[in-house]
Amino acid sequence: MTLHKKYFSELTVEELYELLRIRSEVFVVEQNCVYQDMDGDDQASVHLWLTDNDRVVALCRVCPAGTHMKEVSIGRVITTERRKGYGIEAQEYAKGFYEQVGFRQSSDPFILDGIPHIKMAFCPGKV
Repeated sequence: MTLHKKYFSELTVEELYELLRIRSEVFVVEQNCVYQDMDGDDQASVHLWLTDNDRVVALCRVCPAGTHMKEVSIGRVITTERRKGYGIEAQEYAKGFYEQVGFRQSSDPFILDGIPHIKMAFCPGKV
């Protein structure tokens, strides 16, 4: 397996297309949730993805503070990095899963793209 890390300006057209295709497949098609995934945060984010035999098997973007959320946020994939300050916007039904890996709810529920969500902060040592 190979871990890739690139800023937006470093992505090839093919890499960008594949990352956006997968995000659309998972978060728009599979979840039947019509929303604008290309939100303007990609350009400022660090993009991480894992390949196995040239096939993308996991991906995420790390959004700087002040873009997607007030603090640094990790979109859609759990990191094993044990640092304070990481936050996510999780679908409310997945709260238990995220709590098992060290996240704690940090907001009241809210609706995002028609789906109940909560903000969660990473709390080291709470696993």
